[in-house]
Amino acid sequence: MTTDEQFETGRKTLKAQPFSQLIGAELTAFDYGHVTLVIPIRDALLQQNGFVHGGVLSYAADNALTFVGGSVLGPNVLTSEYKINYLKPSIGDRLIARGSVLHVGKRQAVCRCDVYAISEGKAETLCAAAQGTIVTFEPTSSQRS
Repeated sequence: MTTDEQFETGRKTLKAQPFSQLIGAELTAFDYGHVTLVIPIRDALLQQNGFVHGGVLSYAADNALTFVGGSVLGPNVLTSEYKINYLKPSIGDRLIARGSVLHVGKRQAVCRCDVYAISEGKAETLCAAAQGTIVTFEPTSSQRS
């Protein structure tokens, strides 16, 4: 699969996830071992203090980890586990989740994701760091359709 084909497949996969559409997530880079996911920040994604809700940061990390794991293992992957550290409150116009692969084996990949908040004309602020294990699975016949 070419890089362009992989990117288009990734965009279609993300678009097929209703929750990703609700959040407004967009895949902006998807290559072997690297992924970037962008989420526009809007009021519906904030908690009571005006920061992006931790669940949104967690979603961004989890999806970036899974996509980057899929970039090296293939499309039939799931998150087996991940850990996230919240480092700073997220304030800005958008979140950027950048995933990379630390190690890949036959059936699992250990991946890392850094989540940044950014506003136009300002530097990125690292808000969260995550690491997780992505594993392959054998889809059932109903999942193949």
